Order: sequence, then structure tokens, then C-alpha cells
Amino acid sequence: MAKVEVDVPPKGGFSFDLCRRNDMLSKKGINPPSYLKTGTTIVGLIFQDGVILGADTRATEGPIVADKNCEKIHYMAPNIYCCGAGTAADTEAVTDTISSQLKLHRYHTGRESRVVTALTLLKSHLFRYQGHVSAALVLGGVDVTGPHLHTIYPHGSTDTLPFATMGSGSLAAMAVFESKYHEGLSKDEGVKLVCEAICSGIFNDLGSGSNVDICVITKGQKEYLRNHLLPNPRTYVSSKGYSFTKKTEVLLTKITPLKELVDVIEGGDAMEE
Repeated sequence: MAKVEVDVPPKGGFSFDLCRRNDMLSKKGINPPSYLKTGTTIVGLIFQDGVILGADTRATEGPIVADKNCEKIHYMAPNIYCCGAGTAADTEAVTDTISSQLKLHRYHTGRESRVVTALTLLKSHLFRYQGHVSAALVLGGVDVTGPHLHTIYPHGSTDTLPFATMGSGSLAAMAVFESKYHEGLSKDEGVKLVCEAICSGIFNDLGSGSNVDICVITKGQKEYLRNHLLPNPRTYVSSKGYSFTKKTEVLLTKITPLKELVDVIEGGDAMEE
């Protein structure tokens, strides 16, 4: 008896329907739509008391700056934060998902989240999707075993380093770290070095720009410095401002008091009874 092949949809996991669609379009001579890549500079380093994370705030859609003040340092746990590079939606979704799992784990155990727990959950999630989830992460935190800094690549591979950079501006930032980083940095020295590394990415990478966000994590506390540095102030503002000569005319205005609506509704109920 001949076997009949049935095209059964996959059970869970990543859907490759769009890949089939793009293959069909290319066979017909139609250029399939391209995906949008983003530029970012994210960094992290370990100093004498904990971990410092840094990020720029430019979000791009190809050649267009979509958001000049994007928040790229994501909350994972009270003692753990994570910088994201890649597709903004993917970094948001991945960090939110794992942050939720960490919170459930804290409820269940009653203990502080470990950085290695967040690392394992993140890399397992990304490995499951084989790089199709475009999220490159710098994970930092302080737990019972001390400060930890890890990088996680979109395919799920990881590194554990005293200082790390990721994103399109990572090479410029790494040049600063490799020339100036040393063990035993103080908090002020660490913040200054992270700011310099992020600024290096901002001024040497077109995908990075705007402001510098900093997150300092130490034992028992964290300090999130949103827009800590503003290296690109707006220097020119038009004296004329924005003027709109043509305004939309209002043809009809009708205001119905809430009491009248209540009376109408109650009257309708009475009639039905």
C-alpha cells in the first residue's frame, strides 16, 4: 500500500512559512522583502564592587533613526540587568520572557535570582531558535557568589569576561576597553570608562547614537542612570517653530450628558420588562 505524504504543520517552535513564501517569490522573479537590521553599542565591565552596564539610545530602521532615546538596558531581576542588541522586538520579548520566569522562580524558592540561572534560561531559549531570534545580549548582575558578566550570542553561545562589548559599535568600544581597563576599578572610574566606550561607538558607528545609559549593580542595590550623558545636544532650533496655516474645520459638536444616557438605558430596561 503506497504511503501518502501529508504536509502537517510543525508542532510548536519556529515557523518557516515566510521562508517558503520568499522562496516562491524569488522563483517567480520577485525580490522578497528584506528584514531590517539595527545598530547598537552595548558594553559591560566588572569593577571592584560589582558590575556596570552601558548602552547607547539610538534605534534604527535601516537608514532611518526610528527612536532617538530607546531604552536598551532591560530589567531581569532586582540584582540582574541585561543589555540588548539586534532586533528591538526580539530583545524586548526574550528579556521579558526570561524575567517572568525568574520572578516565578523567586516566588517558588523565596531566594534571590542567580546570574547563572538567567544565563542558562537565555541561552537555552536562543539556542532553541537557532539564531532566528536576533538578540545579542550582555548580561550582568551580582548575587551570593559575587559579580558576573556574560555575553550571549543569537545562536546561544556564551562568554564569561571581565569586560565585554556587543553590537555594531562593539569594535570601537572594545578598543577603549582593551587600552584602559584594569582590575580593581572604582565605581567612578568604571562609569567614566563605560561612558567613553559607549561614546566611541556613538561617534564611530552610524548605527549607534544619541545618549548614554548606565546601570551600576552592586551587592543589595542598583543604580540606573537613564540619559547619564548627552553627547549629542540639539544645537539648532528654528526660531520660527512649527506653523500650520490650514486647520481642520469643526462641522458639528454635540455633547450628550451622562445622566441622559443613564435615563435612556433605564427606560429601555423598563420597557423590556
